[in-house]
Amino acid sequence: MIILGVNAFHGDSSACLVRDGKLVAALEEERLRRVKHWAGFPSESIRYCLDEAGLKIGDVDVLAVNQDSKASLPRKIGYVLRKRPDLSLVLDRIRNRHARRSLPELIDDAFPGEKFGGEIRNIEHHRAHLSSAFHVSPFEEATVISVDGFGDFSSGAWGIGRGTDISMEGKVYFPHSLGIFYQALTQYLGFRHYGDEYKVMGLAPYGQPTLMDAMRQIVKLQTDGGYQLNLSYFRHHKEGVQYEWKSGIPEVGTLFSDALEDLLGPTREPKAEISQRHYDIARSVQAMYEEAFFNLLNTLQPRHGLKTLCLAGGCAMNSVANGKVRRQTAYQKVYIQSAAGDAGGAIGAAYAAWHDTGAPRGFVMDHAYWGPAYGVETVEAVLRDNQDAIATANCTVTIHARQSDLYTHTAKAIADGKVIGWFQGRLEWGPRALGNRSILCDPRRGDMKAVLNAKIKKRESFRPFAPSILSEHVPDWFEEDDNVPFMMQVFQIREPRRAEIPAVTHVDGSGRLQTVHQSANPRYHALISAFHDLTGVPILLNTSFNENEPVVCHPQEALDCFLRTDMDVLVLGDTIIERQRDT
Repeated sequence: MIILGVNAFHGDSSACLVRDGKLVAALEEERLRRVKHWAGFPSESIRYCLDEAGLKIGDVDVLAVNQDSKASLPRKIGYVLRKRPDLSLVLDRIRNRHARRSLPELIDDAFPGEKFGGEIRNIEHHRAHLSSAFHVSPFEEATVISVDGFGDFSSGAWGIGRGTDISMEGKVYFPHSLGIFYQALTQYLGFRHYGDEYKVMGLAPYGQPTLMDAMRQIVKLQTDGGYQLNLSYFRHHKEGVQYEWKSGIPEVGTLFSDALEDLLGPTREPKAEISQRHYDIARSVQAMYEEAFFNLLNTLQPRHGLKTLCLAGGCAMNSVANGKVRRQTAYQKVYIQSAAGDAGGAIGAAYAAWHDTGAPRGFVMDHAYWGPAYGVETVEAVLRDNQDAIATANCTVTIHARQSDLYTHTAKAIADGKVIGWFQGRLEWGPRALGNRSILCDPRRGDMKAVLNAKIKKRESFRPFAPSILSEHVPDWFEEDDNVPFMMQVFQIREPRRAEIPAVTHVDGSGRLQTVHQSANPRYHALISAFHDLTGVPILLNTSFNENEPVVCHPQEALDCFLRTDMDVLVLGDTIIERQRDT
């Protein structure tokens, strides 16, 4: 059975293909269209997934979409009748829905001359999120939780997963939302782009939670584990807040009301200096999110009596909170797949549809490498087509016949303080670079954050860089030992070790680690092992291979990024391109 899962008409549009219960391919549309968080219909991702599987659109039995407009319909009608929101809010929703062409029309346009004759299955948004976490997890039984902004008129859902079944026990409905709380306060702090919440997470450790009284006026915890917003501080429930995409770029209007400024003071303008007040607000926002998050977890855990937890939804990207689960709850094992946000809804829709057939489970997502790969011929063609630009940049090209020589050469360059673009194998699924489309550096250098920002990233100085660590060495370097292959949890680095790896140690002594297993990524594991042999440190600084753009997908994009920045070395498969510096 062939199932195509899609996240469409929303930021981080994506597609995946599942064949007889096994994931074959998965990709976010932004990686091909080169527009961050691209929204709309993921035609190019669909095309890639079909090509990877050697299929045509006519071979697809089910097209599963992580959205069902019929879900919660009585609540939607009741809300309009009770609350009588501004007419513009209702009209905007109607216009947005009518503006979307039907899926059959979009498929016909994307694949002219081919005929899709399969079934279109709509999967409620949070059911898709829960499936995206539990059905690909290693757990036979777990508490399952989805928390995000909104989808199908709800912002959160929870229950128990057992075998192939997910029993949903509770929901939080529009207009209450932890995701909206975090997004609105992110806007208030001057970060206005879609998906900027991670910046607030990075800012928070520089502050103190001095505004908790104010935060507790904004978010009210409920005895059933849920949460409610004090709606006087928000606009989304009564006005038509802009949500649209121009040229694929998602844009969200201002979510907070003037009352929030009365409570917290004036908003920060996007280019204004960040003061201690802003640090403290960011820390208080993160602390309030954690209060609500752990109120939910600590309500559900005694009820279910389970030690295993699966998380999904945009808020499951809050790696700081995720890293505290074992310390602040009785849960012992946490699974969060690599695209926990809306992109991952494509996988959830596909697996919900698969298990609706009564099919058993038989797949665990233990790695994130589900995107395109490019062979030696493609790399050779890119080098040939760009040989003049490579020569002008004063670069040498070395091809290593033995992989051990490649790892030694690259590890030595990293240890010498060089910035490395590392391009290998299949592209990662999800927002994190996990060792196939990564920029790598020496974590021992205290100046490396400044070097990276000056040479490549050109981003806010407060944002941390992540440590990739050989899985077998985690307990020697971190206070907790767990499997974190997708960089979804932040742990405390052991205090005596922090001075050894200052480039990946955040101001609060933490690191958003990626545990690297030889079985999941043998080449990346071998490179870190070579660096370990050379330096005694089993860790590399890992950040995404991009420069204010989506993570690179094709070798040409990797070379372009290398040439327009001040990167020192580019490794494309077995080929090393290295700038020769004047001494």
